[in-house]
Amino acid sequence: MSESKFQNKEGTVADDQDIIGENDFWQKLKQKIASFQTIKLREKIFFVQNLRIMIKGGLSLGQALQTIIEQTNNSLFKKILSHASKSVEGGVPLSKALEKYPKVFNNLFVNMIKSGEVSGNLEDVLEKLHTQMKRDHDLISKVKGAMIYPAVVVAAMGGIGTAMMIFVVPKLVTVFDEFEATLPLPTRILIGVSKFITANGPVVALAIVVFVILFTKYYNSQAGKHFFHKLFLHLPILKTMIIKINLARFCRTTSSLLKTDIPIVQSLEITSMVVGNLYYRHALEDAAKKITKGLQINKVLANYPKLFPPTVIQMIKVGEESGAVCSTLEEVAQFYEEDVNQLMETLPSIIEPLLILILGLGVGAMAVAIIMPMYSLSETF
Repeated sequence: MSESKFQNKEGTVADDQDIIGENDFWQKLKQKIASFQTIKLREKIFFVQNLRIMIKGGLSLGQALQTIIEQTNNSLFKKILSHASKSVEGGVPLSKALEKYPKVFNNLFVNMIKSGEVSGNLEDVLEKLHTQMKRDHDLISKVKGAMIYPAVVVAAMGGIGTAMMIFVVPKLVTVFDEFEATLPLPTRILIGVSKFITANGPVVALAIVVFVILFTKYYNSQAGKHFFHKLFLHLPILKTMIIKINLARFCRTTSSLLKTDIPIVQSLEITSMVVGNLYYRHALEDAAKKITKGLQINKVLANYPKLFPPTVIQMIKVGEESGAVCSTLEEVAQFYEEDVNQLMETLPSIIEPLLILILGLGVGAMAVAIIMPMYSLSETF
C-alpha cells in the first residue's frame, strides 16, 4: 500500500517537473518571439491621440495611461506603457519614464513631452506631437506605397528568370545536343548559367543569403551610410525624392519643437537625429554648433547649397528677420509635403517605362539566345 503511494507521489513529482519544463520552454519561446516584435508608428500615434483626449477630458495622467494600456493589443507596447504608468504613479515625470525606451520614444518625442510638462501645456504639446507624427506617418506611407510597384516588378522578373533557367533552358539543351551543332555565344552563355544554377542550387542560394547579410551590414555601418547616402543624392530620381523628404521633415520637426518653446540649438540637435540622410544630419549638427557663436540659421545652411535650395534659405532668412521662424518653417514644410505627395503619385508612371525597358531587354536577350540556334538549325535542314 505504501509502495503504491510512493509510486503515485513519485509520478506526480515527475509530472510536475515536466509541466515546469514545458512552461519554461513556452516562456522562453514567448520571450524570443517578443524580441522580434516591433511597435509601429500608428500605434504611437494612437497612444498620443488618446492620451491628449483623456487629459483634455479631465482624467489624471495615471488614469489615462491605464485606460490606454487596456486598449493596447501589442504586448510589447502594453508592457512598456505598464512600466511607464508605474513610474508616473511613483512620482516620476512622464518624459523621464518614456526616455528609458529610446528605441520606441526618440529624442523628439521625449523632449516635446518634457517641454509640455515644464510649461504646463501638455495637452497642447500632445496635439502638436500628434500632428508631427501623423505627417511623418503619411510621408512614410506615401514613399512605401510608391516603392511597392517597382519592388513587385523586380521580384517577378527575378522569379521568372530563375524559373526559366531551372525548368525551360535545360529542356532546350537536350534538343540542341541531339543536333550536335555549334551554338552561338549568347546561347552558350545562357546554357552555362543554367547548368551552373541547376548543378549548384544550394550553393547559389547560400551565396545570395550571405550577400544579402553582408550588404545589409555594410549598408547599416557608418562607412556604408556615408557611401550610399552620398550616392542617393546624385542619382536622378532618388536625388529629388530624398531632398524633398528631408527638407519636409527638417522644417516640420524644427517648427514643432520651436512651438513648444524648445531653444533653437536644441531643436536643431533633435531634428538632426530625425532626418534620414546622413549629410543632412551633419549639416544640422554644424548649424547647431555655429548658432551658439551668434550666426544665423540661413547663413549656416547656405554653406550646403546642394542640400538646402536658395528658396528655403531665403524663406528662413525672412522668418528670422520678422521673428516668425516657426510659421515660416511650417509653410515650407507644408509646401514640400505636398510636393512629395505629388511626386509619390507620379513616381510609378516615371519608373514604369524604365522597368518595361529593363524587362524588355532581359526577355529580348533570353529570346535571342534561344531563337538564334533554332534559326541556324532550320537553315541547315
